[in-house]
Amino acid sequence: MSRIIKYDRSIIIACDVKSLRELGDLVKQTCDVEGIGGYKIGSILAIKYGLPLVVETIRKFTDLPIIYDHQKSMTDIPDIAEKFVLTIKGSGVNALIGFPLSGPLTEETWIKYCKKHNLEVIIGGEMTHPKYKRSEGGYIADEALDEIYLSAARIGVNNFIVPGTKTERVKHYREILSFVSDLTFYAPGFVTQGGVITDIAKVAGPRWHAIVGRAIYAAKNMRTAAKEMAKQLLEWENYVKN
Repeated sequence: MSRIIKYDRSIIIACDVKSLRELGDLVKQTCDVEGIGGYKIGSILAIKYGLPLVVETIRKFTDLPIIYDHQKSMTDIPDIAEKFVLTIKGSGVNALIGFPLSGPLTEETWIKYCKKHNLEVIIGGEMTHPKYKRSEGGYIADEALDEIYLSAARIGVNNFIVPGTKTERVKHYREILSFVSDLTFYAPGFVTQGGVITDIAKVAGPRWHAIVGRAIYAAKNMRTAAKEMAKQLLEWENYVKN
């Protein structure tokens, strides 16, 4: 079991910006804001500039954890797992997000190599957009999603991606994963996709992190926006304590 972010609750900034200059500006303006727990970088920046250079740009300003979202990793064959994990680990990121939609053997193998090479892993199954699950007109069987989360939990994963746009689904995953020690959720989909931080805070449990992108990096004042997002979490935490 592992804890990636030092806070029980925080804002993880999704850095889906277009350039290294914009990335550096985003990190510089937000890295010392109380309640910012880390940064999530995606495949577009990595493909354009190379993952090590993206990580280097962030490290000029902060030592906060960097989470890499390959959009979506763990969908390849098991045989490619170790090479992929070693490449990601070598870039300097702290954690890898995986959506193991290729089946249980891929899931188990990729998680095994993440553990072997000391790369933190966050497992997701359900996404935020419409027409994803079979019941909503999508391709993915509804019952398979529970198995993705449960299989990861059984082999020691305690960090999971859940959809911040679907309060009832977050509640559901918290219930089926109630046996997991130090269970921690990471939830995307806030503001521009319609998710409400305080709604998810009511059901996500004591340890969870809101992944927020456009609402911060596209704001007129990124620092002010980051403070406002973090404030929502801190206010909820104070409310619960009192």
